[in-house]
Amino acid sequence: MKTFPLALLLSVVLGVTAPAHAQESKWQMISEEAISLYGKGQYDRAVAAIKKSLALAEKAVGPDHPNTATSLNNLAELYRDHSHYAQAEPLYKRALVIREKYFGPNHFLVATSLNGHAELYRAQGRYAEAEPLYKRALAIREKTLRPDHPDVAQTLNNLAELYCIQGQYASAQPLYERSLAIREKALGPDHPTMATGLNNLALIYHTQSKYAQAGPLYERALGIYEKTLGPGHPNVGTSMNNLAVIYHTQGKYAQAEPLYRHALTI
Repeated sequence: MKTFPLALLLSVVLGVTAPAHAQESKWQMISEEAISLYGKGQYDRAVAAIKKSLALAEKAVGPDHPNTATSLNNLAELYRDHSHYAQAEPLYKRALVIREKYFGPNHFLVATSLNGHAELYRAQGRYAEAEPLYKRALAIREKTLRPDHPDVAQTLNNLAELYCIQGQYASAQPLYERSLAIREKALGPDHPTMATGLNNLALIYHTQSKYAQAGPLYERALGIYEKTLGPGHPNVGTSMNNLAVIYHTQGKYAQAEPLYRHALTI
């Protein structure tokens, strides 16, 4: 099951009338329902719920309110996650404009919109457009959050992946290393996102034929995946295959073969 990428804004509107407050509570309830539905894999129902929350926000608090921006951004995330890129892009842009106008250009919610929009461009192969959005999101998060905040690690990791796709490994490596250090401190050494980062950093070493450095990282990623996701998860199979390739390349055939077989079974 996919993890739900949306960040729900629980805003508080001060000095509003009772009917407006009731509408605010209803918007919040529908937004939470959408997150729950998508968490259960009910994509179509989640989209319908977010559209309902968007319509309610536009009517109750106006088209330029943070609640409207949150619903727009959530709907964009849902579309992006299911490769409906043309539908997602104008929603990201509108949410960003609202948040910049309401909160200013350096608010953490502006960074959230920028990061999601950059992810959209990366998925579309629009790398030159994605990079400045990631960099701006990173700058905002470093300025407004702690240096070791998980959101900082997220953007570091995303920017590193963008560089990796383009073969810019020297640019990616320090970003991955910094992201891993933050995540290990904030989330613990066995969190699933640690495994992803370890695997990505190992891949950089692997592509540079630095097998002695790649192998232990692949091994650690495999251990975390097995512990957190179970022995039959596809990520376990992928990690096993990666580690087997390292052993194979080094001529360690007896170590590589069982990993290949197990990965193939998974």
